[in-house]
Amino acid sequence: MTDQREATHHLDATGLLCPEPVMLLHNKVRDMQPGDVLEVIATDPSTERDIPRFCQFLGHTLVLHEKRDDDFRYLIRKKEA
Repeated sequence: MTDQREATHHLDATGLLCPEPVMLLHNKVRDMQPGDVLEVIATDPSTERDIPRFCQFLGHTLVLHEKRDDDFRYLIRKKEA
């Protein structure tokens, strides 16, 4: 099993504004296997609200949420089947 903090997929949503980051996230997660971890990098502050809600609503685990300078970084583990 993949370590929860080790991303197996990556999504660069820098420069994109709501709702694009979450739309891309939804498409990316759909193509992942259960338990895979996705790293998302975004610059839109609305992702601080939208990505945790996305995870909660769909049952995925938000492993990490941090701000680095002007970027927001998320690690999301896709829910098990």
